[in-house]
Order: sequence, then C-alpha cells, then structure tokens
Amino acid sequence: MSKQNTIKEGFTLAGKGLHSGLEITLTFVPAPENHGIKIKRVDLPDQPQMDAVAENVTETTRGTVLSKGDMQVSTIEHVLSALYALGVDNCMLEVNAPEFPILDGSARYFVEGIQKVGIVAQNAEKDYYIVRKKIEYSIPETGAKIVILPDDTFSVDVHIGFNSSVLPNQYASLSSLEEYTKQVSNARTFVFVHEIEPLVKMNLIKGGDLKNAIVIYDRLMPQADMDKLADLMDQPHHDANKLGYLNGGLKFDNEPACHKLLDVIGDLALIGRPIRGKVIATYPGHKVNTDIAKIIRKELKKQELQAPIYDDTIPPVMDVNAIRKLLPHRWPFLMVDKIIDIRKSVIVGVKNVTVNETFFMGHFPDEPVMPGVLLVEAMAQTGGLLVLSSVEEPERYSTYFLKIDCVKFRQKVVPGDTVIFHLEMPEPMRRGCALMKGHAFVGGKVVCEAEFMAQIVKNK
Repeated sequence: MSKQNTIKEGFTLAGKGLHSGLEITLTFVPAPENHGIKIKRVDLPDQPQMDAVAENVTETTRGTVLSKGDMQVSTIEHVLSALYALGVDNCMLEVNAPEFPILDGSARYFVEGIQKVGIVAQNAEKDYYIVRKKIEYSIPETGAKIVILPDDTFSVDVHIGFNSSVLPNQYASLSSLEEYTKQVSNARTFVFVHEIEPLVKMNLIKGGDLKNAIVIYDRLMPQADMDKLADLMDQPHHDANKLGYLNGGLKFDNEPACHKLLDVIGDLALIGRPIRGKVIATYPGHKVNTDIAKIIRKELKKQELQAPIYDDTIPPVMDVNAIRKLLPHRWPFLMVDKIIDIRKSVIVGVKNVTVNETFFMGHFPDEPVMPGVLLVEAMAQTGGLLVLSSVEEPERYSTYFLKIDCVKFRQKVVPGDTVIFHLEMPEPMRRGCALMKGHAFVGGKVVCEAEFMAQIVKNK
C-alpha cells in the first residue's frame, strides 16, 4: 500500500481565465492527510470552500464546473488531472475567481509547479477505489462511452472521432502514470472554428486565443465571416480558403486525443480516490466523464470501506499455526484461520465458515446462522493480532478488550461464507491502549462493523 501525499510547500500560478477572460491567481497549499482536494474562493466573503468531488458538478459545457451554495469554480479538470497523475492526495486550491487559469490550455505548468516544490509522503495510507467488476456508462445520443475494468494498476485508453477533414479519428493510451508528464501533460485543449460563434453567444471563451487552445478550421466559410470571428476574438485574420490548424499545427500527431485523456483523468479524479482499474473511453467528454464519477461516488457512499482483496492463491502472512503462537484461544473458540495482510495500523484476517462449526448445533439446527457475538469476537481476535504485532516478544502479552461500541449487523453469515475482517487503528497506541475500527465482509459487502478499545497486558 502507498502513503498519501501532499506538496512540500505552496506555490502560485497566474493567468487568464478561458471563459471569463479575468486575470486569475491560483495558489496550491499543502494540506494534512485525509484532507483530499479542496477549492477555496478567496475573493468571496468568508472565503467558502468545497470538496473537489463529483456530486458538486453542476455544468459540463466546454469544461467541468463545480458549485456549492453561492460558490462556483469552472475549468478545474486540468489542475485535478495534474494532481492525480503526480499522486497528490491532499491539497487546498485557493483561487480568486470563478474559474482556474487556462495558461497554455494543457496541464504542463501545473505539473511543473508541483514538481518544482516537490511532493512529501504522509503517514496515512492511500484509500484506493478498486474496480471489482466491469463498470459501463454511455450517452447514446452522443456516442460517448466509458468502460472501467478490473486491473492491478491504473491505465487509460481514449478513442476520439469527429466528422472533420482536419481532425480524423485518433487514439491515445497511457499505460502508467509515470508516462503522464512526458506523454500527456502538455497536450492542449482544442476547439473548432465553427464552434466559436455559438460559444461566444453563450458568453464563454472570453479569454480564448491562439496561445491557449488548438484552433481547428475544417469547414470553409466566407472570408468576411472568418474575419468577423477573428476580430471578435481579437486574433489575426486567416485565409478562409486554407483548412488546417490556425496556430501552427500540433505538438505531436495525437495531441487532441492526449488532451481528451488528460480530461478523463481530471474528471475521474472527482471520485476522490485513486483508481485501480483500466479505463477505456470512446468519444469522451466532460459529461460522460463526470457522470460515471458520480455513479462510483454513489456506490462508495453505500459503505465507507471497500472489501479487501482476497486471493487464496497467495500464501498468508500468518497461518493458523502462527496465529496460535500469539493468541491463547483454542478450539472451539479460535475464530481466525489466517492473516493475509498486516501493516503498521491495518490487519486483514480470514474466517472460513463451515457447516461443522459447533455453534451451528444450536444456532440454529434448521437454519444455521453464525451468531453475531462470534463475528464480533472474530474481529476482536483479528484486532488482537494487530496489537500484539506492535510489541517485542508478543507471545509474552495478551490483549483484553475494554469496550466495544457502535456494533451493527448488516446481513447473515451462513455455512460456506468466507468472512474477511479488516481492522484499523486510526491512531497509535497510548499507555498500552488501542482504538480500532473493524469491518467484516462477505462477498464484498459489509456484514458487521464495530469499534473497539483494547488493552495489551504482559502475561504473569
């Protein structure tokens, strides 16, 4: 597991807003662990702030817009893309306008700013969104579609296509975030000339020019109309008979596809967790990107913790013989079969429930159900192993539970179930006492949860 990160120190970037045309200052500020990415409007009374999460998306026309109450911030996707790609989990973004500066239309300067000040690891572990099964979402009227598949790492494939003689179908792929800085971060946003007048009428792209976007001229129009648009945008005139790119062409052949990939990452960052999965986006746009992020956010809200991954082909960290050396429990009261993961503050244990368990003789003979009190006991034993692993000569100590709170049972556990226990200590032990939060999972769903206080005592 990886640690959460923030930036080592703050820095500021300034530039024009693409849609507002305002001169904007954006400051990146280090943030504590578990803070997430938040945005603060320092130009508004009381300096309101909001989380950069999908449920705050309110508009997706030519950019992603977040709103909360009277606070609104647009064109946030390039900044979030840079933070996500560089592994920054916690950061406060302070801005003095209703949008982020567009700079050159890419994520390049945001990446360079982060790299210049550096990134620092924090104590808390990253909370990944692990894709367990295929997720698919589409918007039939536009052909936009995103599929996210289970995978061990994060990767993105993007396919784009336009009815254009200048910009044909393109493809971009990112197999590792380590490639983001060189392959993706400097890909600029793009716009077609025939889109400009409608955008102007929508009171958008007031700050658009040939320096912060690729401008594609792919439909012949009268020279007078072309000149009118150029004057409207305060740009030089162009020969209306010459199709192509008005600002000198592309940096590389698939720059538009790479920019769409950049946007996909920025919008999916609104899930609020780094993803373990493969993203395949066809004709993506901010709406389809943020819609699927909203779907995933709703799923995550149903339970605060994803079930740990259990691969029974991988040898356990502790088998039952190692467990018996630490715990005093014996048949029929040893409730943990193996430990599959143990770290400084987290442990994951497994209990295979069989019909031969002695408690099924009376609970209940015709409808065998594992008693809830024994689920709690199994969690407690798993937590005891975590506590004992933190001391030298753990076999000389025992763990006794002082308090059990907030116990909830979600569904039955029956013969044939494999129960996965996840125990976490949110803070270090103090004076021999430890606080723990425990969850029990079956089939990826929480079946039981509880909070514990335990004391470690040296055996006589």
